[in-house]
Amino acid sequence: MVPLLVTLLTLTGAWAGRPVLLPPPHAGDLVLPPDQWFTQKLDHNNPGDDRTWLQRYQVNDTFYQPGGPVFLMIGGEGPATAIWVVAGQWIEYAQQYGALCFQLEHRFYGESRPTADMSVENLQYLSSEQALADLASFSAAMTEQYTLPEGTKWVAFGGSYPGTLAAWYRLKYPDMVHAAVSTSAPLLAKTDFLEYKQVVKDSIYAKSGEQCYMSVQQAFADAEQLLEHPIGWRSLTSAFQLCAAFDGTSSLDGNNLMQILADRIESVVQYNEDNRAFSGHKDANITIGSVCELMNDESMGVPIERLAALNDLIMTVHEETCVEHRYQSLIDKMTDLDFASENNDATRTWIWQTCTEFGWYQTAEGAEQPFGQHIPLSYYIQQCIDAYGPEYDQSFVDAAVAATNAKYGGRDLATSRVVLVNGSIDPWHAMGVIVSSDPALPAVYINGTAHCANMYPARAEDSPELVAARQQIGDLIGQWLQED
Repeated sequence: MVPLLVTLLTLTGAWAGRPVLLPPPHAGDLVLPPDQWFTQKLDHNNPGDDRTWLQRYQVNDTFYQPGGPVFLMIGGEGPATAIWVVAGQWIEYAQQYGALCFQLEHRFYGESRPTADMSVENLQYLSSEQALADLASFSAAMTEQYTLPEGTKWVAFGGSYPGTLAAWYRLKYPDMVHAAVSTSAPLLAKTDFLEYKQVVKDSIYAKSGEQCYMSVQQAFADAEQLLEHPIGWRSLTSAFQLCAAFDGTSSLDGNNLMQILADRIESVVQYNEDNRAFSGHKDANITIGSVCELMNDESMGVPIERLAALNDLIMTVHEETCVEHRYQSLIDKMTDLDFASENNDATRTWIWQTCTEFGWYQTAEGAEQPFGQHIPLSYYIQQCIDAYGPEYDQSFVDAAVAATNAKYGGRDLATSRVVLVNGSIDPWHAMGVIVSSDPALPAVYINGTAHCANMYPARAEDSPELVAARQQIGDLIGQWLQED
């Protein structure tokens, strides 16, 4: 995806905590395979529609042994960067099992642009259902193109939303894919994803204890008080280096600012101590521990001053000049229909999918989280309405979420040979499966790890739990490859 996608989204605040496997910003010394292009059908639901487009993919056949399996890495809500075709734990499994590896970019993300622009009319072709059909069409074509033997076993891999797609691909196309590794995958669609911030609370407690949690909670309580008066508005503008003077008469600007500040902590929790550092991510060394060290440091002032210092730190690391808190700036970005625009950081396309399929709105209205009461569900629903039209209201979103769960089964997957992997620190595990009594759908719950941690390359400081989980997943792949 655009390098440091989560960072870019932080500038507008709405979707930095979305479920995404962070891509590396550079490849270092690795030799990357070239992009290739597959002629894909636009609308799989209409046999009479013969329109096509070019879908990007990459191949790694370095370890392929004739008669071996095919591993398919599923792209998600950002560019399919080629480094993931030569690095990551799945490549270790490919070497172990002699697999041919493909990565397929998701329609409407990266360079895979099925339509002329991102109008609402064209976004009708952006859905998980169309994406799954893309996978099936691609798999069939590659089987023919590479003259793969009859009975060749395909294994799907994905982390985050692509992890969801990996499980659903096995569910909906069991004759096309033999097994799946579904990592950090939200399987239950839910409009009000209040659990996200609750897990953030639990993770802060687990890693750093009550003092840090209470400091964060007090900082946000103080910030909410400043929302109520023009003198406080001036303080917020100065303390958090806002791009324009804060105007508290706009409740949506207040919602947006509070979500931006919450994300300064949430994003750290979601990706805590993963191995992004292997690829040069600037923020890889900012962890729950370092955040809490700052938030507990009374020499930095009262809690809200410590939160401002954390904001300064993250701005410096990401070379931000100011914080764009205005809700209208977010909507301006989301209503830009041009694929080539600098505004296209996948915000418009991903939020479309949340409004029409998933929900997953990370609200702060309950008591079991530290971020106050100014990030309501209405803030997210308003984005659907303002970006796509008045018909995309809460009733629409609720109906879309219900339809998604009816289509795929939520946490009750009616399939087999899917391993469901989650980390205890990752807030997205609340929408996944962390316990399973079904040996055909084993759950691997890794204590102390965050989003997609098992997918990154191994390192010496990996916890014993993470090392064991990677081994267990690899053993399951080997076991399933022996099954008919």
